[in-house]
Amino acid sequence: MEGAQESPAESGSSVPWSEEPAGSAKVPEVSLSEESEGCTRPLEATPPKLCGYLSKFGGKGPIRGWKSRWFFFDERKCHLYYSRTAQDANPLDSIDLSSAVFDCKADAEEGTFEIKTPNRIITLKAATKQAMLYWLQQLQMKRWEFHNSLPALPAAHDAALAGNGPALRLELGTQQACLLFIHPGLLVTKPLPSSAWQPVHARPSALQNISLKHLGTEIQNTMCNIRGNKQTQGANHRPPGEDSPLSEETQREEQPSPPGPGAPAGKDPANSPKSSLTTSLIRKAKSQSNTFPLFSEGLMRNRTAQEKVLALEQQVLMLTKELKAQKELVKILHKALEAAQQEKRVSSAYLAAAQDKDRLELVRHKVRQIAELGRRVEALERERESLAQTASLREQEIRELQQHVQLLLDKNQAKQQVICKLSEKVTQDFMKAPEEADRDFLSQQEKMEHLKDDMEAYRTQNHFLNSEIHQVTKIWRKVAEKEKALLMKCAYLQAQNCRVESKYLAGLRRLQEALGVEAGECSELLRQLIQEALQWEASEASADSVVLSPSTISEYDEYGFLTVPNYEVEDLRLLAKIQALEVHSHHLLAHEAVERPLRERWATLGELAPSAELKQLLRAGVPHEHRPRVWRWLIRLRVQHLQAPGCYQALLSRGQACKHSAARQIELDLNRTFPNNKHFTCPTSSFPDKLRRVLLAFSWQNPTIGYCQGLNRLAAIALLVLDEEESAFWCLVAIVETIMPADYYSKTLLASQVDQRVLQDLLLEKLPRLMAHLGQRHVDLSFITFNWFLVVFADSLISNILLQVWDAFLYEGIKVVFRYALAIFKYNEEALLRLQDSLEIYQYLHFFTKTICDSRKLMHIAFNDMNPFPMKQLRQLRAAHRERLEAELNELEQLKAEYLETRAAQGPAVPEGSPSEDEGEAEP
Repeated sequence: MEGAQESPAESGSSVPWSEEPAGSAKVPEVSLSEESEGCTRPLEATPPKLCGYLSKFGGKGPIRGWKSRWFFFDERKCHLYYSRTAQDANPLDSIDLSSAVFDCKADAEEGTFEIKTPNRIITLKAATKQAMLYWLQQLQMKRWEFHNSLPALPAAHDAALAGNGPALRLELGTQQACLLFIHPGLLVTKPLPSSAWQPVHARPSALQNISLKHLGTEIQNTMCNIRGNKQTQGANHRPPGEDSPLSEETQREEQPSPPGPGAPAGKDPANSPKSSLTTSLIRKAKSQSNTFPLFSEGLMRNRTAQEKVLALEQQVLMLTKELKAQKELVKILHKALEAAQQEKRVSSAYLAAAQDKDRLELVRHKVRQIAELGRRVEALERERESLAQTASLREQEIRELQQHVQLLLDKNQAKQQVICKLSEKVTQDFMKAPEEADRDFLSQQEKMEHLKDDMEAYRTQNHFLNSEIHQVTKIWRKVAEKEKALLMKCAYLQAQNCRVESKYLAGLRRLQEALGVEAGECSELLRQLIQEALQWEASEASADSVVLSPSTISEYDEYGFLTVPNYEVEDLRLLAKIQALEVHSHHLLAHEAVERPLRERWATLGELAPSAELKQLLRAGVPHEHRPRVWRWLIRLRVQHLQAPGCYQALLSRGQACKHSAARQIELDLNRTFPNNKHFTCPTSSFPDKLRRVLLAFSWQNPTIGYCQGLNRLAAIALLVLDEEESAFWCLVAIVETIMPADYYSKTLLASQVDQRVLQDLLLEKLPRLMAHLGQRHVDLSFITFNWFLVVFADSLISNILLQVWDAFLYEGIKVVFRYALAIFKYNEEALLRLQDSLEIYQYLHFFTKTICDSRKLMHIAFNDMNPFPMKQLRQLRAAHRERLEAELNELEQLKAEYLETRAAQGPAVPEGSPSEDEGEAEP
């Protein structure tokens, strides 16, 4: 074009749009002169449009992989559209860049980058790294411009009137594609370089490159391409002397119209406001007709031919209808002729009949025909009436539809008026827009400069804050590690302190025993030191709890048991203090090494199910926070065949209605249940009432046993752990009726006596040296161990070891009680062997279980050192001793019966020298 500026290729400037490799952004820079409204003025440079081929990773199944796609950017919506080829009329999809972020990973394939939106992640690949960087820079710039631009005009009016929006669409009029841009008053096209229309990589197969997700769009694009090819072929096969309407129209548009005769010289009449608006609308219509395949000029030329064809078609249709009507008339005449001929034959037969009888028969036949025809006429009349009703209904519907159509037409007309008014308003606003746009542009440039400065400052601040966060994170991690190391060291030192203090108290006790009562002053000094040591913990606890709360020994544990029992005897209090210090020392040392990993294993354990892993975890002990849940599962596993909804409440109601015979004994035992536990000694506690209801409900549940001393301790342990009456009740039922033998808590306590004899045999087998030592001194262990089995160590072991025993007992059964009974004697074997007097041994056996403080050592002895421990051997020993014990009991019953018979036969005997009745009465 003659008024155009020099193109980038001709001027020799390096423009990345012109000669970039495939996959880079291809946008032509247009610098043209515009001829509009009868005068020629230079056009401003059209903003470049971002488009080009990239590879997109997508698909499913066997066709998943890289697919070549044509991408082009829409500045109005800040969307990046893509289609299969540049010739497609409809895009496959778009990517919203307004809220997207861009990512380029160093370890990814060359040219690969990602666009991350809130809904999905799109992976793209350019031909080279330079092309990828250019795409990323341009997309970032476009996103920035979109977020910092002023609100745009509506899209439809902007494209139709303003004309400075993005490319409207791609047309394929020839083999080479063009980008279309709309400028004020002129449609300008410029062909792109051929390299911009080539894919990034070698084109994949048609099946692989096709998009099954957007199959409908693919079909539409294919049909548009086929129609475009047909139109192109039709234009190429046009006769040489005939010009297309498009070319004529284009030539007519490019020729400037001469001024009218009435216009003054040197002034174009098109410059008037009215002619300017008319010219703008005509140019808009022409540009739209140039954009689409149907052109207004072609319609004007072909209008006469189309009217003639339409008239001929209507005439053919009318003749066809007339021919059809004539055929129907011929059919009706044929039927009438047949009826007349039939009538003629009947009349001839009537006249030819020789007798009146034959004529009468013919008349009767005719009457029957008349009656049949009358019925047919009535049926046709009814059908006509129904059709008339249907026709009236249809006419009513037609009238309603006509009214509805009229309303729609009125509504459409009103909308058209609104559109015209809005179009006029937009046109008027557009006339005022350039000056305001200049002012806005300058202000926007100033704002842009300020924003760039702010962005640079924020970038510097961001770098500093990132480094600061990194440094602070490092410091925090080091401090956390140092704090953890100090806590471990503190726990170790506290454990050592507890051990030193326990050894100090033990040394004071031994020194007191060695000095005896003779040394009065020394004895008084030792007693004073012991009193100070016993009171030291209370004063130390208040000071230490401020700094390190885990270091002090609390008065009660988590289940309410006294940590140091308040014995009346000073020696026993000293022993209890030593034992509490030992337990605290073991707890501190084992917290990090043993308890923390165990808690983590229980935390990761999901739904409970019988397994070898669960068995080992239960033997090691259940953490305090998981114990209620685990116990409920173990109890439900035992009594699920006995449980029934509302059973416990029914038993309570029965106990309120009728007093049980065991209620008096239960009341007596309530006050003797765990005197060293605050939940059963505090007057305001609700645990005694709960325990009373649980024991009464069990006495009604099992009338054979009713109540036995020792059941109160079993139910109390269940209440302390489960904190629910009904759960504690079913725990007591599980122990008495499913875990222990049937007559373990009967009046004769037969099974309990059998287990004591079995324990004696196991002690002889596992600890022969200890049993020989105790046998020489005639020590009977059943006085001590009988209560162990009856209440499952409830009165013997400290609370944390006791509950660890119960964890395994509720899962494995009575076998655990035998294991721990043997382990207790093994734990204290050396101390028992040092005692030589039977009285000292009995005194030691009454409290030696309270001296056990290392639960891990006791558990290891019970489940490792006591092996093998087969259940088959336990059953055989039980059966043998039960048979002997039953025989002994039967023999005792016989001797008792014989004695009573002999006593009854002899009568009451009067001892010699006893006063007579009279003498007794005479004495005062």
